[in-house]
Amino acid sequence: MLHLKPLLPLGRVVLILFAIASSGNSEERALPANVVQRSDFNNSRISFERDQVGHVAFIGGSITEMNGYRPMVMEYLIQRFPDTKFTFTDAGISSTCSTAGAFRLRNDVLVHGKVDLLFIEFAVNDDQDAAHSLEQARRGMEGLIRHTLQHSPMAEIVVTYFVNPEMLEKLQRGETPVSIQAHESVAEHYGATTIHLAQEVADRIAEKKLTWKQYGGVHPAPSGNAIPTSMIAKTLESAWANELPANAKQTAEKLPEPLDPQSYTSGDYVPRKDLKLGPGWNIQIPDWKTIEGSVRGRHQNRELITCTVPGSELSFSFTGSAVGIECVAGPDAGTLEYKIDSGDWQELNLSHHYSKGLHYPRTVLFDDQLENVKHSITIRLSSKESDYGLKPAVRILNFVAN
Repeated sequence: MLHLKPLLPLGRVVLILFAIASSGNSEERALPANVVQRSDFNNSRISFERDQVGHVAFIGGSITEMNGYRPMVMEYLIQRFPDTKFTFTDAGISSTCSTAGAFRLRNDVLVHGKVDLLFIEFAVNDDQDAAHSLEQARRGMEGLIRHTLQHSPMAEIVVTYFVNPEMLEKLQRGETPVSIQAHESVAEHYGATTIHLAQEVADRIAEKKLTWKQYGGVHPAPSGNAIPTSMIAKTLESAWANELPANAKQTAEKLPEPLDPQSYTSGDYVPRKDLKLGPGWNIQIPDWKTIEGSVRGRHQNRELITCTVPGSELSFSFTGSAVGIECVAGPDAGTLEYKIDSGDWQELNLSHHYSKGLHYPRTVLFDDQLENVKHSITIRLSSKESDYGLKPAVRILNFVAN
């Protein structure tokens, strides 16, 4: 019998989940209806049960970053494998989409070592924050999954689809939100298991077993986060129902051909040492007290690549098919002019619909359909005022390339 130690404020909610692991009731251990299980999870089980070590990573937006399903799943695994030494990587960052995830994956997850089990959550932010097209959402998710499997071929991956009101309304009309369509096509291609929490919530509301208020909204309440945690736990317990064979070995599936050759499967940061900063560009911690708009704590003490002088240029070379920036875009977010190789000058407005009062983190690409060879790019700040009538500025966390 498994016993819960009061490690988390969410412990009371999580407690009910651990009965699943020790229950002999086949119905309680059955695969939930809104789950597509595409892995036997033997690779992670061998690491956790036999080797007694495990690296479990979570990447996503604020739903992953918050005290929600992530710590619940962590607690479930700790209780399920009490003798295992786990390393848990929390790579949840509010407001980030799958594009951002693909470019920060190496720095935020893969640098911490071989991944045994990866949980991904980006359906909501790809929908409401980034407003991605099917192609954009697919390229981000394929970048995340393929890059992970290139680094850790025996990793097992679980993608969970959370939900917002607009996505819920689509599901209630019998439609599938674009982000879920895109992510599901990638998960199917690479054999990743999917937890369709969004459909589960829609079904329970239709059956009058749940209300949106009870669920807790876009950022679910503890009881709302218990739903995906239970679905994940039951999925794993269904896979782990029988005793692990003594001769069981970890295996790696052969990677299929990419769904989209332009997906961000090699996404990474451009080293700052490669940047050629002209006059007017600086790497510094902004004096946020003198800058209009709020800024989140994770960015307040970061040295950013900044410019407030229109016409000032920065350049660098990179090899890849895509290039862009990871930035914070506030009320004074300006427009960048850029030229790739010997092409024409083009413009990219950095402002976001959440920029009016917040220096909003976003990853935007100058181009993602380049030939995968060496390129050069030159960037300068336009003299155009920001969307909110302020003198323009740019504050860049990282340049990205794929």
